[in-house]
Amino acid sequence: MRDVCVVGLGLIGGSVLRAAKAAGRTVWGAAELADAVKAEQDGFTVFPLDEALAKARDEDALVVLAVPLPAVPDVLRKVRPGTRLTDVTSVKGPVSDAVHRYAPEARFVGGHPMSGTSRSGWEAGRADLFRGAAWVVTPEQLDDVLIDVITLALDTGAHVVPTTPEEHDAAVARISHLPHVMAAVLAAVGADGGPLALALAAGSFGDGTRVAGSRPELVRAMCEGNRDALLGAVDDALGRLGAARGSLASTGGLAKTIDAGHQARQQLVTQPDRTPLTIDLTAPEALDALRSLGARGGRIIALNGTTAKAETS
Repeated sequence: MRDVCVVGLGLIGGSVLRAAKAAGRTVWGAAELADAVKAEQDGFTVFPLDEALAKARDEDALVVLAVPLPAVPDVLRKVRPGTRLTDVTSVKGPVSDAVHRYAPEARFVGGHPMSGTSRSGWEAGRADLFRGAAWVVTPEQLDDVLIDVITLALDTGAHVVPTTPEEHDAAVARISHLPHVMAAVLAAVGADGGPLALALAAGSFGDGTRVAGSRPELVRAMCEGNRDALLGAVDDALGRLGAARGSLASTGGLAKTIDAGHQARQQLVTQPDRTPLTIDLTAPEALDALRSLGARGGRIIALNGTTAKAETS
């Protein structure tokens, strides 16, 4: 098992560190003082950033970049040439661009586990956070670092969804970043209803506004970092809200909006039939096969050497 160095020990990075250790790996991290102290109190090894990265290069470990998007360039400037590198950042295009600019000699495969909570910091993390979750990978080429990243994701209990940075960012704008914006709007609209409205708030309001409890600076970094794709998703949502308002004002009906939403929700909760297949990761066409798998909603569920066991819907 390859050693793992995690830079940034908040909710996601701290959970990666815990999960990798639980899988039997040698791990260490680097973090801001508050998270570093808490991680050390829980028995984990934490080094200053330069020392952690130097050890990672000397030990040929996999470095997992788990800092907010605005902090990525500063960390990348310190990454040593030849370092095995991945990330768990919520946007992939800007991170890929930053790696090419600030750490072009790193051996990089982008990643993003689709799991989290509205809490943050080391104390919010847990070893089973990624169990059953999708873990995106965005390889630009086929090499052993891709095997490293897939193996780490599978070790945490996740399944792996390959795609491109562009397709990832377009998708998460709709299913991750737009929900944060909508939750913020919904929470503000509810609060504007005054004490009575908030006193009556129950399950639907709580569910719809849960992620509005996330740290605002983290949400801003995530959403603003995916500006172009998020604009398209917001435009789509505004168009649908406008249509709903027009129908409500003219006929008093909301059937089209409500029915479309119900049908879309059923697509989410209904498990599709899946077809098993294998992908030889050493084959010349493997990169295209991986991206095609992800585009069809497929996933890698196991790895045997360089052969990926996958399922597609």
